Amino acid sequence: MKTLVKITAVLLLPLCALQSSGQVSDKIKQLHDPNSKAVLVAAHRGDWRNAPENSLLAYQSAIDMGVDIIEIDLAKTKDGVIVIMHDQTIDRTTNGKGKPADYTYEELKMFHLKNGLGRVTRNTIPTLEEVMLLAKGKVLVNLDKSYKYYNEAFAILKRTGTLEQALFKTEVAYPEIKTQYPALLDSITFMAVVNIDQPAAKQVIQEYQKHLKPVAFELNFRADTSALLNKNSFITKNGSKIWYNSLWASLNAGHEDDLAVEDGNTKDSWDWLISHGATLIQTDRPAALLTYLRKRKLHK
Repeated sequence: MKTLVKITAVLLLPLCALQSSGQVSDKIKQLHDPNSKAVLVAAHRGDWRNAPENSLLAYQSAIDMGVDIIEIDLAKTKDGVIVIMHDQTIDRTTNGKGKPADYTYEELKMFHLKNGLGRVTRNTIPTLEEVMLLAKGKVLVNLDKSYKYYNEAFAILKRTGTLEQALFKTEVAYPEIKTQYPALLDSITFMAVVNIDQPAAKQVIQEYQKHLKPVAFELNFRADTSALLNKNSFITKNGSKIWYNSLWASLNAGHEDDLAVEDGNTKDSWDWLISHGATLIQTDRPAALLTYLRKRKLHK
């Protein structure tokens, strides 16, 4: 009987690997399909309501609930290790003080992440490599605060076999990124971040689409008066998707998560974002957004 169990387990391993690979392949395919009406859900800093933000536990929880993308923030230690940390310092999110660059990675591992109540947990600051191995074959990864570390991130993604799962991004215009990373741009999946409150926003988008054809544009806005909110079909017609952030009012003129969850008003929050072209939404309420999208047949 024990032999039979062992044989069954060995036979199931390749099957699980294939299912996992197929899972992320579907997400990659959808990401690169500007005509798809289904919505990809990105969990901001993982499932931070139930685990310390930017922790492996928070990412695993988000993966388990069925999100398509996890968002991570990159920083670098004194000895050049790329780690996950949103703030410039570790003060708010750990029981330590100072910048990640003040410590070697071994020294940084001595500190522990805090949960949402400010309590110190057993979780430590993960590396980019650890997160990519966790996400491998399962979800896409949004590399926030990554512009300074494109080369290091690229090397890690190649080494872990996760390059296709990663979404590089920046707020700079095309000429700057072309100058900064001329040899890298043809080898990565790229999303441009554009503040559409700015008068030149459309020109920034058009220049990117002419030269680089980003997979998506992350459109941020404090006021919902920009003509680009109602006249953005040229973005998808030229091969890119539209990403909105539903997490903070400052990024979406108040069409935010809490309006949907706390007030039950999806009409002026998630409905509004989708009606204005969103097929990628980054959220602080991933479980609730997934439930809503599935009811609307916009997510599996």
